[in-house]
Amino acid sequence: MKWKLTGRYLISIVLVVVLVIFINLILGIAMITAQLTFDIPIFQNREISPEEFTREFQKEIVSDDGKITLSDKGQNELEKKNAWIQVLDENGQEVYGFGGPPNLKKKYTPADVVQMYKYKEVNAETVVYVGEKEGNGRQFSYLIGIENHNLDRQFISYNTQDIKRLINIGMVVLLIDVLIALMIGYLFSKTLTKPLHKLIDGIKRLANHEFDHHSESNGLYKNVFYNLNYLSDQLKVSERERNRLDSMREEWISNISHDIKTPLSSIQGYAEMIKEPDYDFTLEEIRDYAGIIEAKSIYIKEVVEDLNLSTRLKNKELTITKKEVNLVALLRKIIIDLLNDPKYADRNIEFHANLDNITAEVDEILFRRAVTNLIYNAIVHNDEHVKIDVSIENKEKPTILIKDNGKGIQQRELERIFDRYYRGTNTGVAHKGSGLGMAIAHDIIGVHDGEITIDSEIGKGTTITIQL
Repeated sequence: MKWKLTGRYLISIVLVVVLVIFINLILGIAMITAQLTFDIPIFQNREISPEEFTREFQKEIVSDDGKITLSDKGQNELEKKNAWIQVLDENGQEVYGFGGPPNLKKKYTPADVVQMYKYKEVNAETVVYVGEKEGNGRQFSYLIGIENHNLDRQFISYNTQDIKRLINIGMVVLLIDVLIALMIGYLFSKTLTKPLHKLIDGIKRLANHEFDHHSESNGLYKNVFYNLNYLSDQLKVSERERNRLDSMREEWISNISHDIKTPLSSIQGYAEMIKEPDYDFTLEEIRDYAGIIEAKSIYIKEVVEDLNLSTRLKNKELTITKKEVNLVALLRKIIIDLLNDPKYADRNIEFHANLDNITAEVDEILFRRAVTNLIYNAIVHNDEHVKIDVSIENKEKPTILIKDNGKGIQQRELERIFDRYYRGTNTGVAHKGSGLGMAIAHDIIGVHDGEITIDSEIGKGTTITIQL
């Protein structure tokens, strides 16, 4: 795997270099073709070359009865190019000159002409070009010197054997360069791909649920490894939380199954007794048994309704019907209904409000359910002498407090009190049901865009705060 990754990286580098060279060659050929075919000035401007200018200049040399002169056009062209001309006869003697410097010779041997053409004999910025003119049966030569520091001409003599030797040496050097490039590319690729091996290994570990492994890198991939390690930590926390929730759910399913089986057993037992012809029950006994069956059925129905409500709240499938409600009147009625229940008639529940009318937009049925669950939680998790104070005041927003002076809740349980499936360890024997009451209350307050918090101290009691 490591060799494959390094090899692919190296091949990709070589391919990129070859591709760039290939593209440059294509572009170069395309530009040369465009210049030759469409006369587009890419590599050189549109002006004719000095050699072509020299050859064409013979048209501007006029021979009249053996006398040599220049046309006006020729003189203008020489002045534009900052050039001069010497016209020589067959013996190399000057017969005409225009614009030349004073140090020019008046007579040239063939060797002098060659020297003038090959080298800068006049000055360092003048290049001399040679042309030929025929007229009236005579043969004239002319020298045109162009003074331009951008012009240059070099003559090179060479031996083909030396060129072949140079090519052979160049091929060897090229081969060595390729080998050096491959070696450097390999080392470079290995350096760059080494952290990738660690990265791939780290990802494989995450896929195998090995979240304790951390990889460190201080180079190019530092941020990548940092995020990989952060992801590992987050997955570790999520895995731990998932295991905790799975454990709670299994425990909850076990408890809820037991809680449902118990009333079902009672219902089944009393129904079989009433059905049995061998038993002769009085009307009063039958009514007692029917009352027990009814109570157990209501209990099972409440558990099923809790499950349904909790699921719909969790999946945001519940339709909320909000309207403006006087929370003071609503809370007072909730407490009165609780105290009118024979099971809680002797409980010490008090209500306080600093105003007679504090309104809010709520779904009255759901909000009643949430507050009832919270007060009921304070009742069943404490002994029968606990004092429960319910109060409401209008600060920046309506605030409801549910306080008790009961047993209190341990800190580790406070962190889980609103979790689905969680039941407190100090639940009383009277507390049976789905175990979803606090989670339902929390979700109902949430869908009203409210906030619910809980504070508690062992031996001093618990305070639940609702802000809408």
